[in-house]
Amino acid sequence: MDYCKIALFENVSPAECERMMHCFHAVNARFPAGAVICDYEKTSGRLGIVLQGMASLIRTDKNGSRTILERVGEGGLFGECLAFSGNPDAIFVTADTDCEISFITYDEISKRCSNACLCHTQITENLFRLISEKALGLSERVEVLSRRSIRERLLCYFNLCAYHTKQNVFSIPFSGTALADYLCVDRSAMLREIRKLKEEGMIEMDKRQVTVHAMQ
Repeated sequence: MDYCKIALFENVSPAECERMMHCFHAVNARFPAGAVICDYEKTSGRLGIVLQGMASLIRTDKNGSRTILERVGEGGLFGECLAFSGNPDAIFVTADTDCEISFITYDEISKRCSNACLCHTQITENLFRLISEKALGLSERVEVLSRRSIRERLLCYFNLCAYHTKQNVFSIPFSGTALADYLCVDRSAMLREIRKLKEEGMIEMDKRQVTVHAMQ
C-alpha cells in the first residue's frame, strides 16, 4: 500500500514515508479473517495501520457481551486512543477479513528523533489530529447510544451516515449481526424495527446499502 495515502503520513513525501517507517522500526504482520490482531489486556502502546483488509475494535464486558467500538479500513489506524488511556480493559482488535497490519510503538512516534526532522514533526501533528477526529467519532457514538429505543438508534445512526456522505443513499460497513453489536441491541429486535421502517417508507435497505427517505 502507498504509505502516502495513509492519513498518518499526510503532507509527507513518498521518500520520507519510507524513511520514517524504517525510523519507527515498523513491523508488518498478516492475519486471517477472524483472528485477534491485538489484545489490549496483554499488549498496549502500539499503533496499528491497516495496510490491507478490514478490522474491528471490540470491547467485551464481564458477561461476555461484545460491543463494536469502531471499524477500521485500509489506511486507517487503531490503538492511538488506547495508547494514551493506559486502561485497556477487555478491548481487542479482530480481523473482519484477511488483513495486513503495520505496527509502530507509540514511543517511536512521540520521542524526538536526533535529527528533529520536519517530517517527524508533521507525523506527530497528524497523529494528534487523528486523535481529535477519533474523539469526535466517539461523541457521535455516544449520541447514537443515548437514544432509548432501537428505532431511535437506527434512525440516528442512518442520519449520521447520510450527513457524513452528504447523500441519502450510502453503504454501511456492518453485517446485520455487527450492526446490532454496534448499536448494543438484540439482532432480532433490530431486524423487526428495520422491517417496520421499510414498511413505513422511511428507509430502503438492500443488504448493506441504505436509502433514507425521512430524516429525524
